[in-house]
Amino acid sequence: MGSLDGRVVLITGAGRGIGREEALFFAAEGAQVVVNDPGVAIDGTGGDADVAAEVVEEITARGGQAVANTDSVADWDGARRMVETALESFGDLHAVVNNATIERNQGLADLPEEDFDAVLAVKLKGTFAVTRWAARHWRERHRAGIRIDRAVVNTSSGSGLLNPLPTQASYAAGNAGVAALTTVAALELGRYGVRVNCVSPSMARTRLTLTVPGMGQEPPAGRFDPLDPAACAPVAAYLAGPACPLTGQVLSVRGGTVAVNQGWSLGGHIHRDGLWSVEELAEQVRELPVDDPYDKLAQALTGALGTVGRDRLQEMIDALLDQAAPSGTATA
Repeated sequence: MGSLDGRVVLITGAGRGIGREEALFFAAEGAQVVVNDPGVAIDGTGGDADVAAEVVEEITARGGQAVANTDSVADWDGARRMVETALESFGDLHAVVNNATIERNQGLADLPEEDFDAVLAVKLKGTFAVTRWAARHWRERHRAGIRIDRAVVNTSSGSGLLNPLPTQASYAAGNAGVAALTTVAALELGRYGVRVNCVSPSMARTRLTLTVPGMGQEPPAGRFDPLDPAACAPVAAYLAGPACPLTGQVLSVRGGTVAVNQGWSLGGHIHRDGLWSVEELAEQVRELPVDDPYDKLAQALTGALGTVGRDRLQEMIDALLDQAAPSGTATA
């Protein structure tokens, strides 16, 4: 008996990386899986139907049940069609795992409008679109008296919540938006028996991270690999399963560590009964404890790059910006 026996699950971006590992894990736990992936490159261009088909073949070869879907989550009707694929193939839909993402990294001053829009279309709009079409189906079932546990598992990232990285303005913005969307969806969809949570992988070895120093190194055979994208799969399966009570939560996953994110929480404050003057604010605000973004980034990168000082960190940021800049463009 698996933890997902009888559950029909749609997983987007399931052809490679974290999504592929989730699809394989969910199927092994007894789920019937819709493997969605248009097979695009990291930047969202191109397409290859074999990417999703190969994961389906791998699942069925192991005795599981799966079908492929190659629609883009950024396509409004495509999002509807992938939900319909689950209903037509397996008769229902119990959980959605929104994993699809792309990257187009460049310094903010050089980032083209179309690149920003493309990333947000997949990461944020795509998460909304698939969830919206699934929610409409679940609302109809609930109104018809079919009231069983349903779940949405969104995917955010440490780059967006804990340590937004230079050159990732669109990617970080999209991931932060997904976390906010998770909270709203949890509050709205609870009336239909739908729980909505979010996993936030950090330092997972995928196509998107292989260029980061140290990410391509694998441990000796037989040792736990904290960078293995498979580390996210059991956490997502728990959130998608009927035994999970959580909703509206964002769980960071880094190797074998799972942590609850507290989101944008209030810190120290100052107060007066009336409007502040600029001079008064200048005097009082400097006494408030604040997080320095350079310090936060240095702390986040310690596991991969070792301890780095502020000057060295700025050099690394400058190098990233120079590498991502369009040919012939001066960034300094």
